[in-house]
Amino acid sequence: MRRLCNIALAAAVLFVCNGCNYHKVIDDTSFGKYYRAATAASSPFASIVCEYTPAPGQFIGDPAIFPTNIFTQDAACAWAKERLDANKFVSLGAFGGFIVVGFDHSIVNIGGYDFAIYGNAFHGNSEPGIVYVSQDANGNGKADDTWYELRGSDTFSEFTLRDYSVTYFKPTQPGQDVRWKDSEGAEGTIDYLAAYHQQASYYPEWITSDQYTLTGTRLKAFNYDSSGNGSMWINPDYDWGYADNANGNLFRISDAIDAEGKAVDLKFIDFIKVQTALNAKSGWVGELSTEVLGFEDRSMIVTAR
Repeated sequence: MRRLCNIALAAAVLFVCNGCNYHKVIDDTSFGKYYRAATAASSPFASIVCEYTPAPGQFIGDPAIFPTNIFTQDAACAWAKERLDANKFVSLGAFGGFIVVGFDHSIVNIGGYDFAIYGNAFHGNSEPGIVYVSQDANGNGKADDTWYELRGSDTFSEFTLRDYSVTYFKPTQPGQDVRWKDSEGAEGTIDYLAAYHQQASYYPEWITSDQYTLTGTRLKAFNYDSSGNGSMWINPDYDWGYADNANGNLFRISDAIDAEGKAVDLKFIDFIKVQTALNAKSGWVGELSTEVLGFEDRSMIVTAR
């Protein structure tokens, strides 16, 4: 969604300058052979975008931010990495769209807030993304091991759906809405907003199939029109634990849970995933879509030798 990006970015930069302690020391002898210790040369910021698979959305393919030659997943990841390096937003599109990033070292669970994810939310305009973490448990350098969701304020709400899926269908003509069906039997559209984003399609150009399905945890949407005439939409903030949410951008590895909702003890992580958590739209403003601007290891560890 359209945002006051510069305000959010300024706040993020301020936090980067004042909120980090990069030179703590920890003994890593019990962390296992695939733990990658930070060194003095390590960067606190994500060093690679491993996968970028957004859902359809108004920013996807917009020539104002997208080049015209993104036809592969590798090209999409390279573009997303360039955006993050420049502190510019990357949209994940509608429900289920996601990005996976890695670091040049493992992020250690220090028992508090371990990393930050910067977005462009402000109070009354939050578009939460579920955060997942993973270890490189098989040591192959790829984000292909078990993902663990980080618990948030609404994780155990009666309205939250886990293993929720949405299938998106590629439009057959330029300028068409993107149709979708979900695992609950509902149907809808990602609306084509010709007044604001006029690219031929909001369907990712590098996804060549006629349909694709995204699965994850869905939160209940609380957005509403405060004007009564459709002109002023509010996307309320969630209490805690979500990316692109005005109530915080700090996360704890200790909040990791498994597929059954049980706590998981992870001493470190190697990959972070963010996925749009809402399937909703706000009238003329369009679909609710999580945006990210950067990923940072908040307390980068220089390991004792």
